[in-house]
Amino acid sequence: MNTADAKRILETALICSQQPLQVRDMRVLFDEGLGLDTLKALLQELQQDWMQRGVELVSVATGWRFQSRPEMREYLDRLHPEKPPRYTRATLETLAIIAYRQPVTRGDIENIRGVTVNSLLLKQLEDRGWIEAIGHREVIGRPALFGTTKHFLDDLGLESLDQLPLLDTPAQQANVIEALNTIESATQAELDIPPALDATSIDRSVVAEQVTTGDISSDGELFFMTGTQP
Repeated sequence: MNTADAKRILETALICSQQPLQVRDMRVLFDEGLGLDTLKALLQELQQDWMQRGVELVSVATGWRFQSRPEMREYLDRLHPEKPPRYTRATLETLAIIAYRQPVTRGDIENIRGVTVNSLLLKQLEDRGWIEAIGHREVIGRPALFGTTKHFLDDLGLESLDQLPLLDTPAQQANVIEALNTIESATQAELDIPPALDATSIDRSVVAEQVTTGDISSDGELFFMTGTQP
């Protein structure tokens, strides 16, 4: 099989897939006939092929997917002008503490926030697929240790936790989580094209700068990208 045919097969599979594809799954397309290095080289070539288009090929936590470019959001929003669901400040701060300081127990979160954490709040994050119990602390009562999931990274358009901006306070970290979730989910809801094409990547350094400099709108919401807001 020549390179052009292999790229066309990969491109078709990625566009049609409802979920990110891992490299090992892509090898199945070719009956294990292509090595990992060859597949990775083809993926890099596909990235170059789509450089001048409104959709880009990116690697996230659970594999590779096509998604819309940030500059396309302005136009995609016109198809779905409704805002995505917003989470309470308590929920965002709890999620941020887990993301930045995992593994943590419910008691750890309460010590950091200074208030009691409602068990329903943790269940909401578990049901959303963003956090999970990854073990237990070996102390009296063996409380559950919580960490984030790969689904959480995918929803925020991240490949790893290392891509989260380095911020000091739970409030700033919660702002980042809210920003990433708002931008990533804004064009995913109820569109007629596969979700893999709808997620919008963003410049993490821009988000961090907006959070730390306090770029706040009049109604208390954060502005995160030039010409857009959540």
